[in-house]
Amino acid sequence: MNLRNQWPVLPLAAVLASGLLTGCGSESGDSGGTGSSVVMGMSDDVLATDPAAGYDPGSWLLFNNVFQSLLSFPKGSTEPQPELAKQCGFTDTRAMVYKCELKDGLKFSNGDDLTSEDVKFTFDRLLKIADPAGPALMFPMLDKVETPDAKTAVFHLKVPDATFPSKIASGAGSIVDHRQYDANALRTDHQAIGSGPYKLESFDKDQAVFSVNGNYKGSAKPNNSGVTLKFFHGDRTALKEALLDGDIDIAYRGLTATDITQLDQQDDSKGIDVIEGTSAEVQHLVFNMKDPVAGKLGVRKAMAYLIDRDALIKDVYQGTATPLYSIVPAGVAGHNTAFFDTYGARPSQAKAAAALRADDITGKVKLTLWSTPSRYGPATDEELKAIAEQLNASGLFDADVKSVAFDQYEKDIAAGKYGVYVKGWVPDYPDADNFTAPFFGKGNVLDNHYDNRTITGTLLPGTAAQSDRAATDKDFGRLQNIVADELPVLPVWQAKQYAVVRDGVYGLEYCLDSSTVFRFWELSKSS
Repeated sequence: MNLRNQWPVLPLAAVLASGLLTGCGSESGDSGGTGSSVVMGMSDDVLATDPAAGYDPGSWLLFNNVFQSLLSFPKGSTEPQPELAKQCGFTDTRAMVYKCELKDGLKFSNGDDLTSEDVKFTFDRLLKIADPAGPALMFPMLDKVETPDAKTAVFHLKVPDATFPSKIASGAGSIVDHRQYDANALRTDHQAIGSGPYKLESFDKDQAVFSVNGNYKGSAKPNNSGVTLKFFHGDRTALKEALLDGDIDIAYRGLTATDITQLDQQDDSKGIDVIEGTSAEVQHLVFNMKDPVAGKLGVRKAMAYLIDRDALIKDVYQGTATPLYSIVPAGVAGHNTAFFDTYGARPSQAKAAAALRADDITGKVKLTLWSTPSRYGPATDEELKAIAEQLNASGLFDADVKSVAFDQYEKDIAAGKYGVYVKGWVPDYPDADNFTAPFFGKGNVLDNHYDNRTITGTLLPGTAAQSDRAATDKDFGRLQNIVADELPVLPVWQAKQYAVVRDGVYGLEYCLDSSTVFRFWELSKSS
């Protein structure tokens, strides 16, 4: 929504030049992993076990371990490499025909053969079901999949898309068994049949149990004999207590900034270690461009001049995030600092007042900031209250905060009821396209009525068609500069990833990087 045996990274431009991307590295076909089983807890839920339905961090954690995709992200890399495929590549210079040749002897965990028929079935099914809560929206460019033989799958695209390899390398590209899944409907039995390093033994509201898949053939080498994933359903206190009591070995996704800071400061006798990793997760304030208040550029500029990100990171997040001054986060190619360059890092009441005057706005701006803690964490409410205080302290705003449950929040945003609201984003794949096209392309996921024809008509199509991803930096920079000028969103922070582990548990440093892939097989536990 991160690390594996390191393979050589081949830029997509070289793929086009050579015709195909070929994988190397060791293969694993052992009957089981080594070492003890590992128990992990998280406050997120797994909302789906069917890859056609899940589009949330918890579900993708399951998909990335139970299923395989044609390509995958090696640990420490943002370039996809072959996984189920022996080799893949565009066969044309326009990036519209993508061909993959499968490895020999592939099987699902139940023993069924995995062939190109399953690849075609997976993508046909994904697009046919088109579940609103699923990842079908990632593939509007996909026209059809052809299978000239049992080991070959050919993807025909409607428009050029050089990011297609990254998209099929994500959890959205999880290949399912055509004998075990209905072509027209989602599974409802909480079972999952994949070909990944692990198989799902059981799943209920409290936990999911995974064992090593003896039929797996790929690059991963499990360092444990299985993983149990316990769900704490948003109860961060219970998650922390379970770790301290030794009921779980790892706490992942859910501890508050205060919890992480306190645990990190405990003495070694507690047997607890805090592991920090990189992340491309971001959070923005979003402006409804049709709102009578937030729709005014002077209001948005005044907010951009007044918000103190450093204070938010220090006081609310206690250093567990970093200030964000761009749409494309640090660590992802195409990143720039457009918002820092335009509005600076230190609040300026004078510049904020000037922005309001330029838009003929007099008197205090009355404004409500909308929040939802159930999706983005309890600190979100605290963060927005701190932002409201910063705005009010300038004497230019009369801002307050309202918080609602996520279901209602999403409905109200779609109905255009909010002027300013918060949105978080965990990337599907580590490319600048995934931080721009969903936000500023046609039918953007922010529902904020923003449309810039230069972005939608020129910059996004142009960058999508560019095979050399490094060559897109200039256009992505131009896009971010436009967004900084027009302010449909205001980036606030970029997260760090954390996991807290008990002594004797290893491998977490290989699970926390910007590819957002949490790799069960890297975990080990001393007996």
